[in-house]
Amino acid sequence: MDTQSQRKIYIYRSARLLALYEENTLIGHYPIAVGKASTPTPLGHYTIAVKIMYPGGAYGSRWLGLSLPEYGIHGTNNPASIGTQASLGCIRMHNQDIEALYDQVGIGTPVIIVE
Repeated sequence: MDTQSQRKIYIYRSARLLALYEENTLIGHYPIAVGKASTPTPLGHYTIAVKIMYPGGAYGSRWLGLSLPEYGIHGTNNPASIGTQASLGCIRMHNQDIEALYDQVGIGTPVIIVE
């Protein structure tokens, strides 16, 4: 069985942390930026719907689009924003972190966003 199919991403909004699990084992965690108070990152259960290398602009080096249109996990051209509430609702990561995550997940990977 493809190990990527057993993986899931948890976004811990208040901790500003993304955790990658394989089954119930933590295999990686990364600091993130989340949405501002006026444009919060939406809580809920989603999946990775699209993967794009080098999306350009503020999205850094990778884009993992969620099944919730217009929201995603992506790199940033503003690394100082990581650890803060800075986005319009997306999840920002350091470019080296999104590049590592991008290679470890596939289309359909569950993304669970909790407080």
